[in-house]
Amino acid sequence: MLVTAEDVHEAVRLAVAALSAGAEADWSVKAGSLEWDCWDTVEHLSDDLFTYATQLTPDNPPLTDGIPFYFAPRQPGGPSNTIFADRDAGTAGLLRVLEASGALLVAMVRTVPPDLRAWHPYGVADAGGFAAMGVVETLVHVYDVAEGLGIGWEPPQDLCCRVLTRLFPDVQVDADPWQALLWATGRTALPGHPRRTSWRWSGSPDAQQVTAPAAG
Repeated sequence: MLVTAEDVHEAVRLAVAALSAGAEADWSVKAGSLEWDCWDTVEHLSDDLFTYATQLTPDNPPLTDGIPFYFAPRQPGGPSNTIFADRDAGTAGLLRVLEASGALLVAMVRTVPPDLRAWHPYGVADAGGFAAMGVVETLVHVYDVAEGLGIGWEPPQDLCCRVLTRLFPDVQVDADPWQALLWATGRTALPGHPRRTSWRWSGSPDAQQVTAPAAG
């Protein structure tokens, strides 16, 4: 397993710490290049982490579709979620929701058997795959929100390297792992590589490479 429960925990811990620095900012501004605002984007991230955790149902993992929770947007144009934060709790409450959703995924990745597989639209994945998905969602959506709030965010290069190897084995660009991950997820251009207008990862464990690229 290239990406572990501890990696998810670290990514979410760093995310909450970084976003806490912008707690007094205007969270109604757009999150980077997204159409959602910063609050909606963190709710979406929390919902992603929750959904990945629930897909890893040990006794009856779904192999053809997602768990049928009810999803709906809070407001027109917002993301369709199951998980929402109480607006009256402010940004501190929103970040507690993010932390709790991350903890659910950490717990599931730690406890399910290594041969368990569960459905995702980008490929039936194992626990390490869902851990990697949770880390990527966290790293890039915090990037989006940090752009909107005007705060700094740069995750560990070795963590970026592992999720690139696990989910994006086709991405081979001359850049450090964080910049490569931003390019892989359509956030930025690189020299000789225009910004991607569409992208997806490879969730199946059969798609991962054995050796990770060297961290820059």
